[in-house]
Parts: sequence; structure tokens; C-alpha cells
Amino acid sequence: MNDAPEERTAPARTAVADRIAAAFADAGVDGVVHAVDIDRGTETGWEADRLVCTASVHKLCLLLALHRLAAAGRIDLTERVECPVEGRTPGGTGLAAMLDAPRMSLRDLAYLMIAVSDNAAADLLLARVGLEEVNRTTEALGLRRTRAVESFAATQKGMREDAGPAGARALTDPLVLARLRALDPAHGNRSTPRELTRLLAALWRDEFLPAAHGAAVRRLLGLQVWPHRLASGFPFDDVQVFGKTGTLPTLRAEVGVVEYPDGGRYAVAVFTRAADTGHVVPAADAVIGVVGRIAVDGLRGAP
Repeated sequence: MNDAPEERTAPARTAVADRIAAAFADAGVDGVVHAVDIDRGTETGWEADRLVCTASVHKLCLLLALHRLAAAGRIDLTERVECPVEGRTPGGTGLAAMLDAPRMSLRDLAYLMIAVSDNAAADLLLARVGLEEVNRTTEALGLRRTRAVESFAATQKGMREDAGPAGARALTDPLVLARLRALDPAHGNRSTPRELTRLLAALWRDEFLPAAHGAAVRRLLGLQVWPHRLASGFPFDDVQVFGKTGTLPTLRAEVGVVEYPDGGRYAVAVFTRAADTGHVVPAADAVIGVVGRIAVDGLRGAP
């Protein structure tokens, strides 16, 4: 009996979407997700075309732009740049936590930008690459709604201005959060879950960068140190998770690729906004892994 694919898969897609929606609700977040089988093209998700603030997820777009320039011979990844202490972009990791001024290669700055989401390293690279080159890169991938409009320092500066004299202490106040431009996708760096999984699928299929540069980018995504979001949904020694997180007040996100030992490869993008305004909300982090797993299981045909 040859049932039409739509007849066979539509109920399954509905069941997956219902489970995703329930998981978001249980965690107290408003969320969106998209997942795609990189080799088969099947997909699933929840509000996958909603515009979202990308936060540090946009460092992935910067990384692709850097390697695109390197592949064209316009940048030498071994070029060393000074990393001064004065004027560093704020952040709790990487260069911002260092007391001295190292001199580092562009490729090592890229490692810090991805592995520990180093804002200072990202802005040093952005100064070398340029916002418009980042946008030319995403446009070349056909990502029409993905846009870089400001540096990571500018995002931080805007939050300080919007928070007012109380500074960081005010960033748990719902009234303050409501006026943060950084949380408005119409204002800052932005994309959609579907466009970001399209980017990842092209990267994993070596359709955009030469193979050596694609491998270098994938290597860095595999070195990210954070296990509490997407990776938490796949706690298996033989499953690999490559990813890039993004975080702003109440916003938690991760995009990445999950690789199974049977060769299955799945691009996943999850973005959430928490009702709880606290800086530490474990359920809001964990649900990224939960819905990522639900989506991937749906693509793999798991119950």
C-alpha cells in the first residue's frame, strides 16, 4: 500500500509540534525551533519563520564571513593582531577576563569567539571583516532575513543606555526589559530558525566554503564548551553536538548540528524567551536540549 507522503507524515509532524509546544510551556518560555535532516531535507519545527534576536549566535555568521574572505585570499588567518586591554568589549569570558594584552592570530580569536563566546575576540574580528561583509556572506547563502546591524559592543552599550542609572541590576525588572532594544529583532542582529538551519546544512554539505575551510569552521563549533543547552538533549558518547549559543536577558538560544553514529546529521536552531527574568533559570536552558531532541527524534522516526 503506497500512502502519499503527506498522509503518512502529517500526523507525525503534528505530534512533534505538539510535544515541542508543551515542552516550551512546561519550561515557562516562549520558544521557536527548526530542525532539518541535512541529507534528506525533511524538516520539523515550531514557528520556524519567526524573526528572532540572534545575540551571540550571529558570531557563526561572522565566522563564515572570515573563512569566506580567507578562502578568497583576502585574509590570512595566521595574521596576528594586538588585543589591547583598553576599550575591550565587555563579557565574562575570554579576552574580557584577561588582565594583559596578548597578540593573537585571527584564527585563534575565532576559536575564543566560538568556544567561549568571547565578545572582545568577536569585535576584533568584526573590525577586520566588517559588518557589510558579514551581510554579503549571509546574502550569498540566500538568507534574506538574516542581518547584522551592529557590533557586540554596540549591543552591550545599548543595553546599558536602556537600563538607565541602575545598570545591570535593572535587567531583571520586566519594565526595563520591555524597553531593551537588544531584545527587539527589528532593531538588532537578527535571523529566523529556518534560515540558520539552512546555513548549517550548507556548511555541513560543503556547499558554501571550500572543504578545508568548512572543516575548520565545523571543528570550532565542536569545541564549544557549553553542555547545558542543545548538547544536554543528547547525552551519548557516540553522538556529537556542534553548536553556538546566544544569550541576552531572558533570551537563550543555540544553533547547531547533531551527528549520530549511523551517519544521520541534523541541523537544529532553538530560540527562547523566559517569563522568569532571573539570570539563572536552569529550566530555560534545559528546554533547548529537550526540544532539540524532540525535533531530531521526529526526523529519525523515533516514537
